[in-house]
Amino acid sequence: MKEANPFYSSPEWKKLRLEALARDNYECVWCREEGKLSNKVNAVLEVDHILELDDYPEHALDLDNLRTLCKACHNKRHGRFQFREKDRKKIAFREDEWWG
Repeated sequence: MKEANPFYSSPEWKKLRLEALARDNYECVWCREEGKLSNKVNAVLEVDHILELDDYPEHALDLDNLRTLCKACHNKRHGRFQFREKDRKKIAFREDEWWG
């Protein structure tokens, strides 16, 4: 398992993350584009870097490089899949991408 990036614990990230969520009305922007509602009431929301943090660290704190995605869309975006425990399949997502 990849070690958590300390960036996600920084006060700057935490503040900007909240700004991105508020800007996007606490809704998954991909679901909204499809006419579905995934918001803070019925989904886990995550803030995604459009240009990857590892590849474009200079855009890490650029609000225009962020978008709100539900966990399912964020997993799709990164090619990860999450299955229910009863399906006896492994949950595959990075630990450092859960921001509580």
